[in-house]
Amino acid sequence: MNTVESLAEGRSESASAGLVLRNIGKTYGMTTVLSGVNMAVHTGELVALLGENGAGKSTLSSIIAGINQSDPGGSMTWQGKPYAPQAPADALHAGIGLIHQEMRLLPELTIAENVFVGRLLMKGGRIDMAGMVERAQVQLRRLGLEVSATQKVGTLSVAAQQQVEIAKALTLNARLLILDEPTTALGERETDRLFEQIHRLKAQGVSFIYVSHRLAEIARIADRIVVLRDGVQVAFHDTAQISTGQLVREMVGRSVDRLFPSIPAPPENAPVALAVRHLHAPNGRFKDVSFEVREGEVLGFAGIVGAGRTELMRAIAGVDPIASGTIEIRGKQVAIRTPMDAIRERLVLVPDDRKALGVVLPHSIGDNMAYNNFDQVAPKGWLDPARTAAFAEKFIERLGVKGRHNHLAGSLSGGNQQKVVIAKWLARDPKVIILDEPTRGIDVGARAAIYEVIAALAATGMAVIVVSSDLDEVLGLAHRVVVLARGEARGTLTREEADPARVMELAVS
Repeated sequence: MNTVESLAEGRSESASAGLVLRNIGKTYGMTTVLSGVNMAVHTGELVALLGENGAGKSTLSSIIAGINQSDPGGSMTWQGKPYAPQAPADALHAGIGLIHQEMRLLPELTIAENVFVGRLLMKGGRIDMAGMVERAQVQLRRLGLEVSATQKVGTLSVAAQQQVEIAKALTLNARLLILDEPTTALGERETDRLFEQIHRLKAQGVSFIYVSHRLAEIARIADRIVVLRDGVQVAFHDTAQISTGQLVREMVGRSVDRLFPSIPAPPENAPVALAVRHLHAPNGRFKDVSFEVREGEVLGFAGIVGAGRTELMRAIAGVDPIASGTIEIRGKQVAIRTPMDAIRERLVLVPDDRKALGVVLPHSIGDNMAYNNFDQVAPKGWLDPARTAAFAEKFIERLGVKGRHNHLAGSLSGGNQQKVVIAKWLARDPKVIILDEPTRGIDVGARAAIYEVIAALAATGMAVIVVSSDLDEVLGLAHRVVVLARGEARGTLTREEADPARVMELAVS
């Protein structure tokens, strides 16, 4: 079922066909990254585009959006007319917009300026700032983001920035939107709001191509599914009601039998590795938070966007200040005022934005490993390349990173980049590791590998804290779940007590 005719379900290729792709491919030199893709997106429908990282999803999206051009022999029609954009501006002019997974916001500009950058509203020969703020604010409210459109983007959390990207798309008045991992930084409540907006736009005739690694979303939001593997279209489904197991097999070419590994509970008498008592933030982003995590335990943190999860973890790790409260590590009260204080106490943080905060993309894996561990690779003050290479290779092997010490971090997949971030901190031999959004933007096969790493860390007796906007992830990994709402800990649930309904009940209380 790979012909355009079958994909179009016999409907005529008129305006009702929306976007039709025939034999779309892309080759760079001797490397073929996309080959023979045929698909159609009809007016007012959402087609899910699935595949592992490197499957060709981004390449296909960029061709549709005019960033790249298909190889000769491929063609597209849009609303019944030939469509061959040579630049993103051509696609936007035709009514097709792409929202990238990697956010492309300008941190020093306001939300309103970011929403309208490149197409500023004018009034009387001047920039209509008031009009831009008003229109941007409308979209923010529709998405449930309660911030001022005059606020600078650089002051927002990653999750809030993601919503600004979506608000930007909604102001385009596009007739087809390509959403690349739009919910990676969103919680359940924000995702529900986004889906409500998508349903409204579909009813108005807007079409969507929806790229996501969150397979549970697909059945909720998609009309049809296209699966890519290694640049080739391997499956097409006329319905979204396909089992996760089947989609995983199609995506990765094998069965991922158990996405979440079995993680034995720590002994009841296991020592408390980290105890947080009555912690308050100077800006009120979290207040009076207390919890404990034991050696060998995985403690999950859940909550909607703005609950204060990331801010709390940054404060515990010494990145942000603490107004009051105490932190104890292995029964000893410690003063953590800087990240170096936390590292000395063998507490480390894997941040929520690996590309901005976790790895230096233009540098090698070995160099990235060295930056956190100069005392081990350069004990006399001189960096020894051979010693650095051996040091990096040891952790590459331990975590199963698909790369060598001299490979650039930016050349790795998201899952392997995340393994590098974890590896460089494991070299510090931590007793407590905090993983903030550990699988954001990572495909299903790589997710399973990261989960195995988390299980292995807990098995060594390390205390592991997992913060995630993916509620299934928290529930699948954690022995206990702390639920935050508006900066306060509303409850701690055991694995037996924790279910989506109970967690959300606490998260919105």
